[in-house]
Amino acid sequence: MSVVRSAVTGVGSYLPEQVVTNDDLAKFVDTTDQWIVERTGIRQRHRAREDQPTSDLATEAARRALADAGRTAADVDMIIVATTTPDMTFPATAAIVQRKLGAPVCIAFDVQAVCSGFVYALSIADGFVARGQARCALVIGAEEMTRLMDWSDRTTCVLFGDGAGAVVVEPREGQGTSADQGILGFALRADGTKTDLLYVDGGPSTSGTVGHLRMLGNQVFRHAVVNIAEAITAACAASGITVPEVDWFVPHQANQRIIKGVGDRLGLDENKVITTVADHANTSAASIPLALDTAIRDGRIQKGDLVLLEAMGGGLTWGACAFRL
Repeated sequence: MSVVRSAVTGVGSYLPEQVVTNDDLAKFVDTTDQWIVERTGIRQRHRAREDQPTSDLATEAARRALADAGRTAADVDMIIVATTTPDMTFPATAAIVQRKLGAPVCIAFDVQAVCSGFVYALSIADGFVARGQARCALVIGAEEMTRLMDWSDRTTCVLFGDGAGAVVVEPREGQGTSADQGILGFALRADGTKTDLLYVDGGPSTSGTVGHLRMLGNQVFRHAVVNIAEAITAACAASGITVPEVDWFVPHQANQRIIKGVGDRLGLDENKVITTVADHANTSAASIPLALDTAIRDGRIQKGDLVLLEAMGGGLTWGACAFRL
């Protein structure tokens, strides 16, 4: 019996032109390139212009994903933007992207799960597309995390960058097995008792300000390795696959040590792990689609490959997804 799955049919990304190296940061922050690389693996990050809002990054990534899928804005009937740095409190950045793309009247909204936002958004699109409520969905992760930095705090400001990545999700028929093209399974989690580990100290109904990012890095690291590994195992079980079957692991690009820790815990072959953290830093909800696009463009990830995604962010939120390209 055939089943309808939602499949990733196009991928695109966009990075702002300005590159900020570790040596650039060392000019005004008490840090060094060696200190940052040893602790995080990060060597540089991109930074948006002052007149370049998140929607601009999202729109360009979306255009590239649509072109990759052989679609145009006229085909789009759903837009989900995962972001923690929206253009405005409202309307949703997705609605602004809709206007900038010239897409027709459609479903458009944002998802806020911080670094896990792309995985959460992809799960929502999966529900709409696989059930026939959308036929050409754009799922976008777009962030300008540099807007949230306290540039006097060297433990956080060196970690983040700006960027956007997008995928087109469309229905595809399959046989209901793990050999099908499309999204196979998810595991999504949240633990609101851990909000003090990673948060922004501002908001409309509290301080009336945007605020700055605050993090207890050691505790986030400890929770990340254990929780992400559990979610990956659960997502694989829901997908009818095992970790060794995975062709490529595309993790959230938070920190090279976290990526290695998760890989070691699960026994993942390091040659199967896609890492872009050195060049992009942590771009929150944008990091997975950015890394995915990078690996597709350079020829590593091919059609038919089994891909595993994972992320963890403030909330704490975390999750994993398996799909066959």
